[in-house]
Amino acid sequence: MAEILVLVDHLDGTVRKPTLELLTLARRLGEPSAVFLGPGAGAAAETLGRYGAHKVYVVDAPEVEDFLVTPAVDALAQIAESAGPAAILLPSGPDGKETAARVALRLESGLITDAVDITAGEDGRPVTEQSVFAATYQVTAHITQGIPVITVKPNATAPEPAPVTPEVEKWDVAFGPAATTVKVLSRTPRERGDRPELTEADIVVSGGRGVNGAENFAVIERVADVLGAAVGASRAAVDAGWYPHSHQVGQTGTQVSPQLYLAAGISGAIQHRAGMQTAKTIVAVNKDKDAPIFELADYGVVGDLFQVLPQLVEEIERRRS
Repeated sequence: MAEILVLVDHLDGTVRKPTLELLTLARRLGEPSAVFLGPGAGAAAETLGRYGAHKVYVVDAPEVEDFLVTPAVDALAQIAESAGPAAILLPSGPDGKETAARVALRLESGLITDAVDITAGEDGRPVTEQSVFAATYQVTAHITQGIPVITVKPNATAPEPAPVTPEVEKWDVAFGPAATTVKVLSRTPRERGDRPELTEADIVVSGGRGVNGAENFAVIERVADVLGAAVGASRAAVDAGWYPHSHQVGQTGTQVSPQLYLAAGISGAIQHRAGMQTAKTIVAVNKDKDAPIFELADYGVVGDLFQVLPQLVEEIERRRS
């Protein structure tokens, strides 16, 4: 069975959910192998094996921690040249896409970014689905040259366990001179709340111009908390200073693909739609029955969000009691 390389996204050895999704997708194409960069591989190997990684390539070198991107490119490219995988999958974050582009160039291979689904074609090579041109079109594509290098958006699929006992192989990488040109001098941990990360959340609750003030985002947060969801905001809400830019969903913000997206007080401008249109189910609450968001929504409620959302919270809590 063909080997599929998956670059592991982890935090101090804790494997993040997008990697488990990539391993699940990789099993459609062949036999997954994980590439783990940095310390902490011992604890991670069990998790990776639980989701189908037959092999874990470990690169525990100081260059990976101390320098930006290029050491990861060196490692992934050299492992790929040796293993000859049928495809390489990476998470579709800023680092993942930059690493993917450089690896594809090194391998003289084709590159697809921001895939929302992957299947095996008739020839066994990966076929991807993408949402393009501000989410106006869904495109099916495949790579015709070299080892396909693909980045996949979080929440493209639900992680499914397929337990195996992985073989752990330590890998010594010959880092090039470019690998040590940009050094990380310090790191400041980002403050995290109890809510899930916006890009990884299964459910996202977003507020827009209709929230009408920073203090009113408490209504959005309340719904998010009862659903175990992340909080998002439209560009209009962010530009007005009502919510931090890090929570902006849209073409110029964060692009999300949750299982459920609840848009409250958001009109549905193309800028916002580009960031959430690939959600599996979309629910909209808006006073304007002609708001463009209703063209996209699977379910829509025409009403005042300040009346609708509290009733939603009450109903959820009632059913859980």
